[in-house]
Amino acid sequence: MNRVAQSALLFLLGATLLHAGTTDLYLRYVKSGLRPLVLLAGVVLIATAAATLWYDRRRADSRQHHHHEPRISWLLALPVLALILVAPPALGSYSASHTGTALTKPFGFPDLPADGPFRLGVADYAGRAVYDEGRSLRDRELKITGFVTLDRSGAPHLVRMGLNCCAADAQPVKIALTGNLPPVLAPDTWLEITGRYTPRRTKDPVNDGPIPYLEVTRAKPVPAPTDPYDETGNT
Repeated sequence: MNRVAQSALLFLLGATLLHAGTTDLYLRYVKSGLRPLVLLAGVVLIATAAATLWYDRRRADSRQHHHHEPRISWLLALPVLALILVAPPALGSYSASHTGTALTKPFGFPDLPADGPFRLGVADYAGRAVYDEGRSLRDRELKITGFVTLDRSGAPHLVRMGLNCCAADAQPVKIALTGNLPPVLAPDTWLEITGRYTPRRTKDPVNDGPIPYLEVTRAKPVPAPTDPYDETGNT
């Protein structure tokens, strides 16, 4: 591949990162806190492309000839363009149903507001229900948002995929649902669940991890959030 092709590919990749970082596209790949690094990487790649092209022009002027490379090398641009044109879907029920719950014990449990329905993340509810015995959740009306997955027996769960860094390390945290459920629950449907804590628990059939139940009083479909992944346990 000649320097012009290298510069073009670097520029395209840098422009792709800038496009992803200035829109919500980057959330399909990495957690939101990495946005500055995505933008910085785009700027560095574009600057490198410009420097590579400038260096090649100077060298060509000094040698007074050009070395032509096969045009097939430009096919390497296709994967870069695919990143712009075809955004991958967020990981959903298939990944969740084949991966064990990744619930871990939190370092602590901040106090919850005393009044009104309280919105919790899936991981936050699960952590409090399992490792705090639901002490801060009892007799509280809770709202939790996640997508539906069904286990091997067809039992419904509310799930959010959590990220440490990027989508490659995404793992699910699950809540089993009981109570006033819709008659039909389709996998990957996003729901806002209103319900209450129940001490009932089960085990994930994939890894025997603990899964708490939530007693559902109301459930309504909602659009998928802009950021489908859960970094901190908050929705």
